[in-house]
Amino acid sequence: MSVKIDNLQIYYSTLRGEVKAVDGVSFSIGDGEIMGLAGESGCGKSTLGNGLIFLEGRMRHAGGKVTLDGKELPIGNPKAMEQHRLRSVSIIPQYAMSALNPTRKIGRMTSDLLKSRGVDYKSVLEEFRRRIALVGLPADVLDRYPFELSGGMRQRATMVISTLLNPSLLIGDEVTSALDVSTQRAVGEMLMEFRDRGYVKSTIVITHDLSILAQIADTILIMYAGKLAEKADAQTIVSNPLHPYTQQLLASLPEVGLRYDEAPLVGIPGRPPSLLDPPKGCRFRDRCPVAFEQCAAEPPFVELHPGHEVACWKAIQDAQSFDEERATQGAAR
Repeated sequence: MSVKIDNLQIYYSTLRGEVKAVDGVSFSIGDGEIMGLAGESGCGKSTLGNGLIFLEGRMRHAGGKVTLDGKELPIGNPKAMEQHRLRSVSIIPQYAMSALNPTRKIGRMTSDLLKSRGVDYKSVLEEFRRRIALVGLPADVLDRYPFELSGGMRQRATMVISTLLNPSLLIGDEVTSALDVSTQRAVGEMLMEFRDRGYVKSTIVITHDLSILAQIADTILIMYAGKLAEKADAQTIVSNPLHPYTQQLLASLPEVGLRYDEAPLVGIPGRPPSLLDPPKGCRFRDRCPVAFEQCAAEPPFVELHPGHEVACWKAIQDAQSFDEERATQGAAR
C-alpha cells in the first residue's frame, strides 16, 4: 500500500474546547489509486487532507499515524515535515486559483518555492515547460502574473507546480469547486493523466461533488462528523451504497433531464452534530431514517463485502441476515 492511515485524530483548539474534526479514522490507498473523499461541509474531509501535509496553528495531531511508502510521516512535527512537502506529499489547495502570489510571475514564484526545498530551478525547468505544454498552457505562462491568467489556467498551473517533484501522494482539495463544467472535466482528466504518467503514485480528491468522483475516482470514501461512514469502489458507492448517509447524499443530487417542478430536490433533514462534544454512538443517528436502539453504540468500520467497508449497525445486521439465509438455503440443498 502506498498510504496507510491508522486511527488518525486531528483536533482544533478553540476557546470552548477541542473540535474533534478527524476522530480516529483508518484506511489505506494503493499505488496508482485515485480515492475520492466526500461528505457535507464540516465533516472533516479538508482537515484530513490538510493534516497529512501541514497542521495550521490551531490544529493538533492528537493521535494515530500515517505511513507513506512504508515510512511514517511525522505529521505532528512541522519542521520534520519540511523535507516531505512537495517531494513525498503535495497538495493542490482549496481555492487554488487564489493560492498563487499575485506579485510574482509564475516562473519566479516556482523558483522561490523550489529553492526553499533545496532544488535548483534550472534543473527542472525543461520538465516544467514540458508539463506546462502537456496541460495546454502557452509557453510564455512562466513570464506572466497570475492575474493575467483565467481561472482554469491558474488551476492548471497550480496542479503542475504541485506535482513538479513527483510526490508519492497528491491531495486535491476542492480542485473543481470554482470552475465551469467543461473545465471541471478537463481538470479531472488531468488528475488521471498525472497518475497514469507516474507524476504521482496516489491521489486523494476532496470534494462535496459525488458526480465528479464518479467520473475520476477508483474508490470513494464517505465521511460524516469526523468519522468514516463508507468506502468502496466508485461504481459500488454510486449504484449500491449501504450507509443511509451515503444513500441520502446521492438522493439529494439532481437527476439529468428532470425539472425541479417535476422532481423537487430533497435534502437531508437536520444538521451535523457539534464536534466540540460529539454524541456517543453513531453520529448520524439523529438524522438517520432507519436508526434503532443499537445505534446508541458506535458502529465499527467493517468490510461487509470484498472491498466494501461500512460503519452502520443496520447494514451489518442486513449483511448477517443475508449470510444466514444463504447458509440455510445451502444446507437445504
